[in-house]
Parts: sequence; structure tokens; C-alpha cells
Amino acid sequence: MPQYEVVGDDIQYVKVYLNPGEKIYGDAGHVVMKSDSTQMQTRMRGGFFAGIKREITGGSFFVTEFQGPGEVVFAGIFPGKIIGLPLAGNGILAQSHTFLFAEDGINYDEKMAKLTAGLFGGEGLFLAHFYGAGNVFIHSYGGLYVKNLQPGEVIQVEASHLMAMDDGMQYSIQRVGGLRSILFAHEGLFFVRIEGPGRVWIHTLTIEQLAQEIAGYIGGGTGTGGQQGGPGINVGGIDINL
Repeated sequence: MPQYEVVGDDIQYVKVYLNPGEKIYGDAGHVVMKSDSTQMQTRMRGGFFAGIKREITGGSFFVTEFQGPGEVVFAGIFPGKIIGLPLAGNGILAQSHTFLFAEDGINYDEKMAKLTAGLFGGEGLFLAHFYGAGNVFIHSYGGLYVKNLQPGEVIQVEASHLMAMDDGMQYSIQRVGGLRSILFAHEGLFFVRIEGPGRVWIHTLTIEQLAQEIAGYIGGGTGTGGQQGGPGINVGGIDINL
């Protein structure tokens, strides 16, 4: 089976060592390098409708397959942690943007989320669904916190900080705070209520938070270091006023 090595601390990358004939597939936007001997091709994995569903969630319509022998290196787009999750017939639900790559035995599909969680959590109406036998690698934005819930144990996760959870867990959306919070708060309005048993992966940074801080330091947006107004740029799909 493929061998893996995660390198780094706050800014990580992962090396994948493929033997002849071994395959993985992933998001080409996260590929740093590959060996000349490693074959690469773009595929519509799972068929046309699976590709459409991935596109709806913010994932890629096509995936890129790599076949050994050789080495492939993947990295996240923000500082954070890379984790490999071994699946043996079970599955996980995850934000599509956190996906790096998976072994050939892992199926990559989408699963309908709770309608309100999709609308208010900012991740569309679907979540990425990985299941099968093998390893799938995902990356967090910022720090990574893993919570292992016992049967009946409940936590509330701010919607945009939910990275992944075990398939089959019970969850729903909850609004926290009244009119004052809705008018003046920028985070914490909607929490995902998740009930155990199962594992939940939470990342401490969101794209929106990062974009706001960058905007502040370069003279625009609502970050801590800047003023409103001026022309704009786009960071990670987020429009920033300069």
C-alpha cells in the first residue's frame, strides 16, 4: 500500500510514495510536485452526476489520478494540520475544501446535509462524503481540535468551523442569540448541534476570518488594521475592498 509522510508543523505538506501500479486521486490544486515516473490523468470519478454534486459543494468536477511508481507531494492552501483518516467500510462527512487526496479504494461522493445547516453554515446544500476501504487525507484551516463524543454527548460547533464528522451522527442547526446578536455579531450566530457517538474534527480558522484580517492590514475591509473603501481584490473566492 502507499506510504505517507507528513512534514512540518504549522505549515504542513504530505509526501506519498507509490509502488508500481498503486493509485491515489486528489485535488490537482493541492499538488506541489510529482516524480517523472508517476502517471497522472484527469478523471470524472463516480460518473457525471457525482461530478455535478462535487461542483455544487465547491469541490472539483474532475479529480486527478496518480499511478506509481514515484512520489507525489500535496499541501493545503492555508497554514493548518494535515491528517490521514483510515476508513474500513465506514465514512466521514467533510467540507469539500478540506480534501487533499484519497486511496483508490475510497469513494468520493456528496451527501445532502440538513437544509438549514447548508444555508447558514456556508457550505451549500451538500457535504463531501468519503467512504470505503483505505485512507483519505484532509487539512484543517489553522489549528485542529478532535472531539470524540460518547453516546448521548452533545456539542455545539460554530457552523463555519466544522471540518468533518463521522457519517451517521445526528446533527441539526441552532441559532444562538437574539436580535442584538443578529445585528451586531459577526460569528457564533449559527451552531451545528452534534450528538454522539462519533468523532468530530474542528478547525480554528475560517477563510472569511483570514480574508477580513488581510483586508484590514492592507487598508480595507473590516479587519483590525484598516479602513473601509477603495478598489478590491479576491482572496480564496472572498472579495476584499482596498
